Amino acid sequence: MRTGEPLPPVEDVLAALATGLWRWDNRAGVVTFDAEAARLVGLPARQVTLSEAGARARFHPVDWNEIDGVVQLAVAEGTLAEARLRIMDEQGHVIRTVRSRCRPVVHGDTPGSYELIGTLQEVTEQPPGTAARTPVTGDWRRSREAFLLDAGRALAEASSTAEVLRVAAGLSMPGFSPEGLAVFGVAGDRLTVIGHHGQQAGEEGPFTDMALDTDYPAAEVVRTGRAVYLSSPEEYRTRYPSAWPLAARFHRQSWAFLPLVVAGRTIGAWMAGFAYRVSFTPDERSVLTTVARMLAQALSRSWAAESERELTDGLQKTMLPRLGPEIPGLSIAARYVPTGGGLQVGGDWYDMIPLPNGRIALVIGDVQGHDVRAAGLMGQLRIALRAYASEGHRPDAVLSRASRFLYGIGEAEDADADPRFATCLYVEADPATGVLELARAGHPDPAIRMTDGTVMMRPTEGGLPLGIDPDADYPTTRLVLEAGETLLICTDGLVETGGHDLDTGWSRIRSVLEEGRPFEASGEREPSGGHTEEPAQKTEPLEDLADALVQAVHGPSSHYTTGPLADRREDDIALLLLRRTVPARAPTTARRTAMTIAQAQPERIADARQQLRELLHDWTDDDQLDSAVLLISEMVTNVLVHTDGDALMVAEVTSGGGPRRLRVEVADASDDLPHRRRPGELASSGRGLVLMELLAERWGVDPRGEGKSIWFELHEPDKPREGPENSYEPGPKP
Repeated sequence: MRTGEPLPPVEDVLAALATGLWRWDNRAGVVTFDAEAARLVGLPARQVTLSEAGARARFHPVDWNEIDGVVQLAVAEGTLAEARLRIMDEQGHVIRTVRSRCRPVVHGDTPGSYELIGTLQEVTEQPPGTAARTPVTGDWRRSREAFLLDAGRALAEASSTAEVLRVAAGLSMPGFSPEGLAVFGVAGDRLTVIGHHGQQAGEEGPFTDMALDTDYPAAEVVRTGRAVYLSSPEEYRTRYPSAWPLAARFHRQSWAFLPLVVAGRTIGAWMAGFAYRVSFTPDERSVLTTVARMLAQALSRSWAAESERELTDGLQKTMLPRLGPEIPGLSIAARYVPTGGGLQVGGDWYDMIPLPNGRIALVIGDVQGHDVRAAGLMGQLRIALRAYASEGHRPDAVLSRASRFLYGIGEAEDADADPRFATCLYVEADPATGVLELARAGHPDPAIRMTDGTVMMRPTEGGLPLGIDPDADYPTTRLVLEAGETLLICTDGLVETGGHDLDTGWSRIRSVLEEGRPFEASGEREPSGGHTEEPAQKTEPLEDLADALVQAVHGPSSHYTTGPLADRREDDIALLLLRRTVPARAPTTARRTAMTIAQAQPERIADARQQLRELLHDWTDDDQLDSAVLLISEMVTNVLVHTDGDALMVAEVTSGGGPRRLRVEVADASDDLPHRRRPGELASSGRGLVLMELLAERWGVDPRGEGKSIWFELHEPDKPREGPENSYEPGPKP
């Protein structure tokens, strides 16, 4: 080369120095060699692009495993990767040793994705103890054992047919590796293609529906149960002349067809095609046969698991109802997530039942256990509840009959089987008025999210779980669902999963419900001052809220019945959301709660105090909050002590643009009006009205047609509550 002449291309210079260039793109899964690099690895001297498995087959497996660690270190440290590699021929002999130097280029957009760009140069001096074209018998044995252990582990962990085929396509056998793979199955007397790798989509068409008596190697393998090895195209054309035109267009040089055998029965065939000629030595046949056995076992397990999932999914779909058409004034969403492990069916269920009186019934329940028997009892109980409800019985009568029905099933079953019980919550809803009548059988209480985002647990009357006592009673509780409010009923799996108890689990669910934007019912408000206000803002869809509740327990997932999340599930989950969507008129009660305290249930006074604290969770004056709790306790206690009837407590928080107002009423059926007393220091009663006058801003007693009500009011001050945070933390009931 003369001075001033342009430099020759880099590839020509490197080729003159017997140095080849190669590039490994692990994101695309391909390795590209230039002509000199291809010659060094034992391929024709022209540029070629191989798959990772094909490139790996050209190197000694021990060296490849070592360079993998070197590359990972170079990627982590940003340094050069340098290693010696022994090049193998088809017979498993070392033909030369090369030195590779490469620089990893990391892709920032995809974690763990990089390219290696480097050189290959032949090393003339061999490492001690090796020589060119020396058989690697000892190394072959060790590499084969390591490969089979890794392959067995990977196939054992594959849980679906697609995963099994993906693992099989990524196997790199020591010293040789197939370019194309295909797995054939049997359907009656026909051969089908289950999956393939190394062929273009659609090229498997002629093989997808082939008779077993066809002169094709895979069909012969299925018929005879014996492997077929074809070391050259000439051998293929001679033995299978009618099938050769189908195989010739893939331009392969060797083929191995092996039976897939499970429990002595041939379930299919596995084809491995090679781009170079393979002599199929005893060692190579041993490796292929072992892989075929593991592949057959993995496919058998995956088919059984997929059939089981299909069966259980179908069982769930038949047992769980559709919510049916939309109901004017109401919006409903439901979710069911089975427990992980085994058959993904259990005893949780929900139902929506149209009633003869124009109302609807919402049912949610949980049969004891997470097995097929629990699922069977659940199906029978759900049908019985639907039948009793459709006959027009009241909620308490529906549960009483269902309990007797389940108790009878337990008596009729085998004496060795333990009797099962079920918890249940039955809600009869009137879409026109929002009135809810609830009967509860050992089930968790419902919760209500109010229009401003406040969430409250609603204590309800309850009885024993179904199936324990055939004569059990189930008292009914009446609630009113205001416009825009949302009712949540669920099984305990939503609350207690993840090591939570009822208190901490409920706190988690409460936070999810409160995170949504405040809801105001759709529709236009009443005009004010000659102007029409803009339509009220809508909250997130009810379906999104249902997804958020499930994700709070299991994390986001596109489906809830399969995948890694299933292994973490501890209990079934069933939930129902009911929202009243009728237009609201402004201004109305922002928050409202009501409950009845019966004469025989003085312990529910604690529930009344807790209800009031939850209603006032963001009240700015702690002293007023304590005063309100004290007054409600005093008012309800007076009713239970001085009358023969029950006490009805109603609490409302309203806002008309200024400070909020709390109004609490306690009504009873007695006509006797309270009187002011002057109790002595040691008196145990008589201070109720004195406390009302001292603590309430306004109070009074209103006679009614039957009985009376005593009430008090408090107005929230303008200054914020003192303390580090203005937040509500749920705690134990006082």
